[in-house]
Order: sequence, then C-alpha cells, then structure tokens
Amino acid sequence: MIAQEQIPTVLDHPVYDPEGKKIGDAKHVFVDDATGRPEWVTVKTGMFGTSESFVPIKDASLVDGHLEVPYPKDRVKDAPHVDVDGGGHLDASEEQRLYEYYGIKWDEAWQQANQPGEGGWAHGTAGAAGTAGAAGMADRDRGGLAGEDMGMEATGRATGDDAMTRSEEEMHVGTERVETGHVRLRKYVVTEEVQQTVPVRHEEVRLEREPITDANRGEALSGPEISEAEHEVTLHEERPVVETRAVPKERVRLRTDEVTDEETVTGQVRKERIDVETDETGMTRDRDADEGRGM
Repeated sequence: MIAQEQIPTVLDHPVYDPEGKKIGDAKHVFVDDATGRPEWVTVKTGMFGTSESFVPIKDASLVDGHLEVPYPKDRVKDAPHVDVDGGGHLDASEEQRLYEYYGIKWDEAWQQANQPGEGGWAHGTAGAAGTAGAAGMADRDRGGLAGEDMGMEATGRATGDDAMTRSEEEMHVGTERVETGHVRLRKYVVTEEVQQTVPVRHEEVRLEREPITDANRGEALSGPEISEAEHEVTLHEERPVVETRAVPKERVRLRTDEVTDEETVTGQVRKERIDVETDETGMTRDRDADEGRGM
C-alpha cells in the first residue's frame, strides 16, 4: 500500500510490472473522497505516452525509486478507458468497472475500506491528485475533503493567492525508426539457348575433262599405253565449334534512399475551462468565451 505522503514520490516516476517490464510513467494518483487513501494510479502508456490506464495502487510498492504493480504490462495497457470529468473525479460506476476488470470484487473492496482496523474509513468515490499535488491531495469540493481549508488549489498546490491555474494538454508527435522488411541481392545461374549464324565451308568433287593437245600430250603419253590406274582426292569441310567465356557485364549493388511522406496523426487532448459564477444574477459565464478563448 502506498501511503499518502509517498504520492509525490510516485508521480512522474516509472511504473513496472512484476516481470520488470516498464509500463509507463505515473501521471495521477486517485484518492478516496472520504478518507484520502490512495486508490488508483494512472499510467501513461502507448506511443509517446498518449494514453492513460488505471491501475489499483492497493498492492503496489515503491522499489528503488519506481512503482511496482502486481499486474502484467499488457493487462494494464488494455484496461477500460475511463473519462474523468473536469474535476479529476472517478465516479462509483467507473470505479466498479475497473475493479471488475482487475478481478477485484467490489463488495470486498468496499468492506476492506470500512474495516475499523483501517481507521474506520468509509469508501467513497475517488478524486485525482495531479502531477504537482502536494502529498498527492486532490480538490475535495466533489468528494467531501475540504481542500480550501488546507490552503490548496484544485490541483493540490499550496497557494497564497486567489487565482486559478488553467492548463491544457498539448499533443507532441514524434517519429521512431522501425524495421519494415529486408531486401537482399542473390546471384544464381540460368541456362538460355542462344542462336548465332556462322559461315562454314566444305569441299565437293567436280569431274573435269580436257582434250589432248600439244601442251599436255607429253603428260598423257608418259605412262603405259594400256593399263589400270586409280586416283583418290581427300575432301574437307568446316564445322562450327562452340566455346563459352565468362565476360563481366555490370556491377550491381543495393542502396537505400530516404523518401519523406506526410501522415496525419489524430489524438485527443484535454483542456481546462474556467467558469465565472455570480451571485447577483445567478448566471454562469464561460471565461474563455468572454476572453475570446484566449486562455
């Protein structure tokens, strides 16, 4: 159990699950309206801490400057979304829904809050102690604890003047670098048929006859008058010969180019509004409207 005086130590500090995984940072502590006992802590989760998840603080503990809760990270992140009104107040139905999600029986939680050993506390709805809360106390106008008597603002800050501080949430969008895939070069061999025309030559036999003349008479009468003879001619031809050689053709490499696109990110931010109530006319005016929403 986190004591009331430990709330400033919890706020804006990391929150871890039982396995040592960081869930997020503690944003608000909600305390019981009637007792001031810490009941819930909200943890900023999601990308850039854009969401807040409620976690029971009853069985949480402070370890080495951070808060440990007995619930897995995924269970906390998937907790029901609860809209807290402008006063930072958690009503009974919302609190019951959260108890059921975390497997805590509403009746048992109510009985424990009313045990005499716990100081006779009566279980009521929970109000928030903001990040700047002194001792984590919230405004008790809605719950019964008089914050005005303690000289505190609605946010719990000690103050000596009569001014209110109006705050707004601003959305800050950043980028993170993530892997989207892998591209690799792979070289492999394929076989293709290639046709090429090449001229080839061959020899053919042609029979020539010539008459006996004075020019060739001597060669014609050089042998016997009547005899048998044989003469042979060798024929030749050219045939295609295929030879392959590896020839470098090109160099191939992978390079990455950064391309900038624009994406529209939609989120929700909360803004505080200050109304001016007058006893003279009984009417309520929106100060933002009077001042052109310039606050």
